[in-house]
Amino acid sequence: MDPFEGFLHGFNVFMLSYVLVLQLIYTVLAIAGWRAIENYVKRRPVRDYRSVAESEMSMPVSILVPAYNEEPSIVASLRSLLGSQFIEFEIVVINDGSKDGTLAVLKEAFGLVEVGRVPRSNLPTQRVRAVYASPLEPRIVVIDKVNGGKADALNAGINHANFPLFCAIDGDSMLDAGALSRLVWEFQAAPETVAVGGIVRVVNGSMFENGRLVQVRTPRNLLANLQIVEYLRAFLGGRVAWSKSGMLMIISGAFGLFRRDVCVEVGGYDTTTVGEDAELVLRLHRHQRERGKPCRITFFPDPICWTECPEDLRTLVRQRDRWQRGIIEMIARHRAMLFRPRFGRIGCVAMPYFLVFEVIGPTIECVGYTLFVLAVALGIIPLQFALAFLAIALTYGLVLSFLVILMEERAFRRYPGWSDLMRLAVCAVVENIGYRQLLAVVRMRAWYTLARGNQHWGEMTRKGFGPLLPGGAVETVEAGLDPTADPVLAGETPAEL
Repeated sequence: MDPFEGFLHGFNVFMLSYVLVLQLIYTVLAIAGWRAIENYVKRRPVRDYRSVAESEMSMPVSILVPAYNEEPSIVASLRSLLGSQFIEFEIVVINDGSKDGTLAVLKEAFGLVEVGRVPRSNLPTQRVRAVYASPLEPRIVVIDKVNGGKADALNAGINHANFPLFCAIDGDSMLDAGALSRLVWEFQAAPETVAVGGIVRVVNGSMFENGRLVQVRTPRNLLANLQIVEYLRAFLGGRVAWSKSGMLMIISGAFGLFRRDVCVEVGGYDTTTVGEDAELVLRLHRHQRERGKPCRITFFPDPICWTECPEDLRTLVRQRDRWQRGIIEMIARHRAMLFRPRFGRIGCVAMPYFLVFEVIGPTIECVGYTLFVLAVALGIIPLQFALAFLAIALTYGLVLSFLVILMEERAFRRYPGWSDLMRLAVCAVVENIGYRQLLAVVRMRAWYTLARGNQHWGEMTRKGFGPLLPGGAVETVEAGLDPTADPVLAGETPAEL
C-alpha cells in the first residue's frame, strides 16, 4: 500500500470512528431529552402557571425588541406581546437606525410622543436620539438610536429597562400568551436561575386572521419545512438534554429571559461578535463560576416563540454562516475555560464537544465526504461496504429525526394535521440526504468569511404577519393550542409520552 492509499485508509478509519462517536452522543442526547420531556409532561399538572401570571408578587419583565427594518411585522409583533397573560410587563422597542418605515408605523399605530427617560445602567451604546412613550398603551416604550447592530440595541434596551428580568426577542417574533409566566416560574422556583431559554418554532405557512395566529400549519416551501425538522432536533433532541445536565451553552437570541443585574454586571451583550446571544450565555457561566456564585441556566420547551425562517437558499446560507461564526468566536474568546475543572461540566464536557463537533466538525465532515468518495473510486473501500455504511448512517439519522417528531406529537401537538406530519416525515428523509451535507459546507465556509473580517449580520426579507386589529394576542385555536386556557387548568388531560 503506497503512502497515499495508506493516508486515505487511515483517514476513513478516523471518519468511521468520528461518525460512530457523534451518533452515540446524539443518541444519548435524544434519550435524555425524551426522559426530560416525559418528566415535564407528568409534572405539568402541578405547575400553577396561572398564579404566576396573576400574582402581584411575580417578578415583572421588560420585553426587549430590537428592530431593524421590521416595518412589515413590528406592529403585529407588539400587538401579540400586549396580549401576553402576565400581570406586569413593559415592552421596550429599540429602533436601531432602521432605513424603512419601522419608526413611522410605530408612531402611527401607538400615537408615540417623545419623553424623557433616565437610563438605569450605563452600558456603552450608540447615541440614543429620542425615547418615545405611548399614551394609548403605557406598557410600550420606543428607543430611537443610531444603528449599532443587534447587540448594541439590546444593551440600549437593558439600560432603559425598569424591571429585574428582561426578555430578549426578535422584532419579527410572536409569543404565545402564556409564555412569560412559564419562564418566570423557573426564576421563582429556583432563585439561582440566571437565564432561561424558550423554544423557537417556525411560523411560516401558518394561518393568520387580522394578524392573529389562528392555525399552525407546515408551509409548502420545502426549505422552511426542513428547518422545522432541524429546529425540533436542535431543541427537543439536543437543547433539552444539555439543559437537564446543567451544560446549556446556547439560548436562542429570538427568545430568552435573563436577570438584568447579572447581565449588567458582566457588561451586557458583546457588540464585536455576531453570536452575541450564545457568547453572553457562556460569559454568564464563566462570570458566576469565577466568583463562586450559583449559576442555573436552563431551557424550557413549553413557552413558544414563533418566528419566520428563510424560504430561499441565499438567505439561509447567510444565516447559517453567521451562526457558525458566532460559535467559533464564542469558543475562541472563552478558550481559557476548556478542560478547566473549576468551570465544571461546561469547561470539561460541553465546550470540548462544541470545539470538536461544532467548530471543527463541519470541516472534518466535508473533507471526509470527499476522501470517502475518492477511496471508493480507487477501490480502497469496497463498494458493498460503502453502500452498507451509508445505509446504516441514513437509517440512524432517520430514526433520530422521527424520534423528535414523535416527541413533538406526543408532548405538544403543535402540528395537528396529518398532512403536516407527512410533510415533516418526508423532510426528515430529505434532511439526511443533501440538506445536512449542504449545511456542513456552509458552516465550513464560515472560516473563510471569518478570516475576511466580515462581521455583518445581513438582512432577511420578512413577509410579516398581516394587518392586525387593536388588542390582538397570539391565538392558536386548533388542536388545543389556545394559549388563553392552560390545558391543565382547564381540566384537560395533558398528552402523555
